Amino acid sequence: MPSDTPTTVLVTGASSGFGALTARALARAGHTVYAGIRQPTTRNAPAVAELTRYATDHDVDLRAVELDVTSQDSADAAIARILADRNRLDVIVHNAGHMATGPAEAFTPEQLAQLYDVNVLGTQRVNRAALPHLRAQGDGLLVWIGSSSTRGGCPPFIGPYFAAKAAMDALAVSYAAEVVRFGIDTAIVVPGAFTSGTNHFRHAGAPADPDRATAYDERYGTLLADLDQRLAALIPPDADAAHVADAVVRLVALPASTRPLRTHIDPSRDGSEVVSAVADRVRAEFFRRAGLDDLLTTGSSL
Repeated sequence: MPSDTPTTVLVTGASSGFGALTARALARAGHTVYAGIRQPTTRNAPAVAELTRYATDHDVDLRAVELDVTSQDSADAAIARILADRNRLDVIVHNAGHMATGPAEAFTPEQLAQLYDVNVLGTQRVNRAALPHLRAQGDGLLVWIGSSSTRGGCPPFIGPYFAAKAAMDALAVSYAAEVVRFGIDTAIVVPGAFTSGTNHFRHAGAPADPDRATAYDERYGTLLADLDQRLAALIPPDADAAHVADAVVRLVALPASTRPLRTHIDPSRDGSEVVSAVADRVRAEFFRRAGLDDLLTTGSSL
């Protein structure tokens, strides 16, 4: 993917938040962007209409494609639609995700499985649909929208979501080494706790076991009630969720094999960047000791 060549990009979970911002930013940069949106004719019809208006008003190539990452059939159909239109797919932006807040004990195992289904298994479904084509092309880019909670100072009562994002991060790191010989880059974008500009907290799930959730109210009720305000207090006033989208645009524009494994966009400075620098350097050194140097790109560690 030469940096001056327009690319075809799929952004998952693009109806709002980071996904919508990223899809628009990539389209403004001159790329053909497919915004993956589930239920585009019903629940998310307003988001599709807004996206269509944006494409017209800004004269960009931005298209909605139906995509529910919890369905392999939907992932397969979305990739097939893009290939039928463009005969090529260059970049996958794994953004689809769902948050949940509350005492970890009060979430049922089935709820945790649902969070993993969206945040982790969803990326696997899209990869299984898309990677055969990227491998055949001999180039491509997987961008994973992670979370600073994986290695930073994560607050309590968001545990199920944090656990799912940590699992996604581990999967992304494994994929990085497994697809590099096919000419496919991996880039993990690590946002901090943006409390505005996204719908994470507004649409967050709640525990299904109210009795157990109530048991925590006596000792943690105040903390639970104002958790988002506590996090917001850490964010400087000039923090903008669009900076995450801008980071993706910069990564897509970089030459292959030069992209950093991680790009942190964390206005709260929760420490994730410090820990990740050590962890990724240790990983790179281990690969060298094991004679796996060719699985590392110049951006594999900080």
